[in-house]
Amino acid sequence: MIKKFSFLLLITFCSPSLIIAQENSENKKRSVLSGQIRSYYMNTVNKGTLKDFKALAVGGKLKYQYLFNDHLEFGVAVYNATNLGIQDLTNPDMATGKLSRYEEGLFDRLNLDNKAIFLLGELYLDYTLKKHSFSLGRMKIKSPLVNPEDGRMIPSLFQGFMYKFDQDKKTHFQTGIFNAVAPRSTGEFYSIGESIGTYGTGRDFEGNEALYANNTNSDFLIISNASFNLTNNLSFETWNYYTDNVSNSLYIKPKLTIAPQVDLEMEWLHQNKIGNGGNAIDSLSYFRSNSSDVLGVKLKYKWAKSKSSISVAYDRILPHGQFVFPREWGREFLFSFQKRERSEGTADNHALVMYYENTFPLLNPKSKIQTIFSVGHQWKPSVLDPKLNKYAVPDYTHINLDMFFFFDKIKNLQPELLLVAKFANGDFPENPNFYLNKTDLFHVDLILNYNF
Repeated sequence: MIKKFSFLLLITFCSPSLIIAQENSENKKRSVLSGQIRSYYMNTVNKGTLKDFKALAVGGKLKYQYLFNDHLEFGVAVYNATNLGIQDLTNPDMATGKLSRYEEGLFDRLNLDNKAIFLLGELYLDYTLKKHSFSLGRMKIKSPLVNPEDGRMIPSLFQGFMYKFDQDKKTHFQTGIFNAVAPRSTGEFYSIGESIGTYGTGRDFEGNEALYANNTNSDFLIISNASFNLTNNLSFETWNYYTDNVSNSLYIKPKLTIAPQVDLEMEWLHQNKIGNGGNAIDSLSYFRSNSSDVLGVKLKYKWAKSKSSISVAYDRILPHGQFVFPREWGREFLFSFQKRERSEGTADNHALVMYYENTFPLLNPKSKIQTIFSVGHQWKPSVLDPKLNKYAVPDYTHINLDMFFFFDKIKNLQPELLLVAKFANGDFPENPNFYLNKTDLFHVDLILNYNF
C-alpha cells in the first residue's frame, strides 16, 4: 500500500518537473537547491570485557524547491547514509549476543549488510495563505513526541497531510493525518502499524521478548496541536496523538513567566488504550496498560545580559501504567530528557535533571561555541519487573556535554561534539544484559555538518 501511495505522489508531482524543465530566467529565481553533507563518527565504550562499538558514516541530503508563486511550493529531498565499515556491526557482543544500540542506528538497522541507504524522504506540495497553510506528501514533523529526532544520519520522516493556522505570533493551531513513517535507522517508509517495532521491542508484561513487531494493526496517526496565551505571562501548549487501534496520548504544557528572567513550566502526559492496543492477542499487543500518566515541573533562570541559562526539572511516571510511545517516531521531549536515553517503557519512575547552557566566543568574537551540560538521575523500578521496566534499565546517573561550533569564516560548517557518561546505581543482579549499551558506559559523537 505504501508503494502504491508513493507512486500516486510521484504522478501528482510529475507536472511540476515538466514546468521546471521549461523555466525562463524569471522562473529560475524561484528554484532553490540546498542540502547538507554530513559525516558522523560514533563510539561506545562498554563496561569491562563487554564489547565496544564504533561506526563512521558519511552522507547527507539534497533538496530542491520550486516556488510557483507566493502561495504554492513543490519540494523534494533525497537522503543518504553510507557505512564506511570501520567495524563489522553484524558481530554481536559475546556475553549477551546483542548488537550495538547506538552505532547501528546510523544505518539500516533492519539490514546491516545494506552499506548505503538512499531514501526519497521528502516529496510534498505546500499551499500557503496569510494565516493558513496546507502540506501534502512526505515531510518533517516537529512536536514533543513525533519529530525528526535528528541524532543519526537520516531523520524520521512522515507521509500524509498537515493543516496549520496561525492567528498571530502567539496563537497557533495545526492538525494532520499520516499513513506512513520512515523511522530513522531504516531505509524505507512503513505503514503506521508496521513502523511500530522496527526499533528494539524489549519485554512484554510476562518477561518474554515482546512480539508486537509486524503484529501491530494500525492504519493512521492523527496529530493535533494548539498553542496560545491566556495572559501576557501565561501560555499553554497542547498536543494530541491518536494512533488508530493503539492509544491516545494527550500532552499539556503550561508556562508561567514569574519574572523577566524566570520561567516555570509544568507538563502532563496522559495516555489511554484505543481498541485492543494494536492486537487482540495480549502477547502480540503493543499498548498493554489501560492508561498511563507522566507529571513534570521545570524551573528555568536566564541571565539577562548573556545567552546563558540554568534549569532544574523533575518528571514522575505514575505506577499504574507504562509510559509507552513508539521510539520510531521521535525523541520524547519531556523535561527530564537527555540525549542517548529515554524514560519510555517504564512506570513508577522518578527523574531529576539539571541543564546549564552557555554560549561564548571561540578564537574570535564572531566565532562561538554553544555548550549544553546536563546531569540527571533516574530512579527506575526493578529490572526484574517487566511490567514496570520494559527495557530492564537499572537506576542510573547520566552526564552529557553537548558542544556546537559556529565559525565566522566558514559559516556553513557546523560541527557538534557530544560526550556521554552513564553510571549504574542501586542493587540489581550482576548480569551483563543490564549494562551493555545501557549503563556504566562512555559514549562519544563527532558530527560534521556542512549546510549549503
